[in-house]
Amino acid sequence: MAAATTTTTTTTTKAKSASKAGANANSKQKTQMHRRSRTGCYTCRLRRKKCDEGTPVCTACKHLGLKCEYKRPMWWSNNDMRRTQKDDIKMIIKRKKLSEKSAHAHTTHTIQTSVGSPPGLSHSLPTSATFSDPLDRARSASIDSHFGFNFNSPQSSHEFGPFTPGMHPEFMFSPYSPYEIDVKTERQMFINDIPTLRESTTSTFSTYATPPPPGTVLGGQFPLEGEWTEQVYSERRESLREESLNVNFFDFSHGPATGTASRQVAIELDEGDQRLLDHFIQYVLPTIFPILESNQHGSVSSDLILPALQNNKGYLHCCLSIAAQHYKAAMGLQGDEIDGDIMRHRYATISALCDALNKDENHQQILEAALGLIFFQCGVGRFDDSLPDIPWHQHFLAVVSLVQKLDLPRIVSDPAEPLAQTPFNMTLTAWIDILGATMQGRAPTFAHTYREKHLSPTNPSLGLRELMGCEDRVMYLVSEIACLEALKNDGMDDITLCQHVHVLGDQIGLTEMGEGAPVLPFNANGTLSPKQLMRNITAAFRLAARVYLCSLVPGFSPAQGSCVGLVEKLTSVLQHIPSGPTANGFDRSLNWVYLVAGAVSLPSSSFRAFFEDRAAQLGDLANFGSFGRVACLLREVWLQNDGLFDQQQQQPAVAAAAATASSPGKSSPSQEAPQPQQQQQQQFIHWRDVMHMKGWDYLLI
Repeated sequence: MAAATTTTTTTTTKAKSASKAGANANSKQKTQMHRRSRTGCYTCRLRRKKCDEGTPVCTACKHLGLKCEYKRPMWWSNNDMRRTQKDDIKMIIKRKKLSEKSAHAHTTHTIQTSVGSPPGLSHSLPTSATFSDPLDRARSASIDSHFGFNFNSPQSSHEFGPFTPGMHPEFMFSPYSPYEIDVKTERQMFINDIPTLRESTTSTFSTYATPPPPGTVLGGQFPLEGEWTEQVYSERRESLREESLNVNFFDFSHGPATGTASRQVAIELDEGDQRLLDHFIQYVLPTIFPILESNQHGSVSSDLILPALQNNKGYLHCCLSIAAQHYKAAMGLQGDEIDGDIMRHRYATISALCDALNKDENHQQILEAALGLIFFQCGVGRFDDSLPDIPWHQHFLAVVSLVQKLDLPRIVSDPAEPLAQTPFNMTLTAWIDILGATMQGRAPTFAHTYREKHLSPTNPSLGLRELMGCEDRVMYLVSEIACLEALKNDGMDDITLCQHVHVLGDQIGLTEMGEGAPVLPFNANGTLSPKQLMRNITAAFRLAARVYLCSLVPGFSPAQGSCVGLVEKLTSVLQHIPSGPTANGFDRSLNWVYLVAGAVSLPSSSFRAFFEDRAAQLGDLANFGSFGRVACLLREVWLQNDGLFDQQQQQPAVAAAAATASSPGKSSPSQEAPQPQQQQQQQFIHWRDVMHMKGWDYLLI
């Protein structure tokens, strides 16, 4: 007798109407006496509260705005994660109570001041001058409202156009709203080809903003009032207010979700891989492109990741391998089973890419998967992971070949054919190419393309600012500095080298024109300002680029006053970038900055204490991905260099004592003068040399 199980996963991205809250209340359940049950939702069980077992959401979770989970969640199997989840729930409840008090006071004020308002406008979409008022009134999904309007369901923009002069109608409603992903798993068992047992389960991943755990320091004031759903809309309004936001900036090669239609992704997986997919969607996906998510909430998931999971087998296996690697690191697991999952999907990804390359077809899909193999690795895993893997730069050779076959460099730089949308894969390739070149001391592969974009008067943007936070012009100059380092390594004479350093320094200065001092990237209502955040990140990369450029000057030493001043100034700028492990922290977007500046910081530098504090705020996440590797590398660099710096400081005194003891008349000052300089050059160990000594081959972006 043969038995087979078929699993179908349906992943749906949709804007869920908040008006569903409270719609399925069962009055009979409320009147019945509660009976102790082990089938209540895990949220109530964690809180040790009664659960009426209402579906799909119990009454307690519905009232408090908590995620109701009947399927055993990841955090249930670990005591530390349980405590963290419980603390998060307490914070959500606290914020809800604060928001209710605020809403009550605000509603009272509104009633007193709206006597003369004309009828019929009380439930219209607010204008930019009064945007916050109706949101407070509509907070609990309009349960108490007599009107059908709520901010979580799609509306027709022309109905409210006359009352919204402050906002373009295309940006009002749900296509770019927060959304949830339902992962539906259906299992059908066949015995001798006869269907017998059928099971269906659904797990939900929400992209509504989640509150940070207690004690998180964000580098500035954070809103304590209003629900998290409102915060998402408030952030969207502020970003639209402060600059014209192009939500269709990138071409993800899958096409955007049309209208309010949801993306449905059907994937056949076995039970083990289904758990990995759930883990990837819930824990890995929200952390992949934090800067892009702060600008275009949900676009990465709905327009890039989810369609690729369905249409690209190599990409799917890549994501499952990354999920297994993240799960292993997060849970501290060891064993053949989890390592087998990592290697099985890693091998399947490589096999799919090789097959497609041999057939010379589906270039866009192969490029997508190859970039995933390189970039996703920067967000997961520990620095000491010993599982065999192909180095990132070997994957990048395939990326270069595919980019050239797709003719992307010409497409993005041709002035005769300006693009309506920038190819996302080319932007991600440029990010890896430019910073990856600095990892190896070589010129970027597409340096000529970046140079053309930098000089272009009509189309200079490649989308780097929107993707990773640093202005494109600064990244182009980092590319030029990497080219200069390659020329230095090939034997460029010192005079020519210094001339180029001077020119590039002036070019970096031009990018500072019109830029004010960094300020905390929060709007007046406490929400994140993506525009100011990117200004601050650009300032950090600009200073790191100056440090990188100065390190090419012959005779450079971290103890020089110019270098010490740059590191201190950079530390001051970094204090204006939010920190912490949540989606509102951006330390893991600054790995290259931390590496370049930290490697030349002295023991007395304030940078070191600042960096250790940021790592402490990240908690366990400070050990994962590129940030964990940067932290490990910096500590090794500090360990080796600090002793040498101490010896260097002691050398003048030792030399003076030796000169006094010897015959001063027989010594030649001109012969002894070069010695301290020669010793000084030998006593500074570059971070790249430490990587080579340790056998590390990291891409730290």
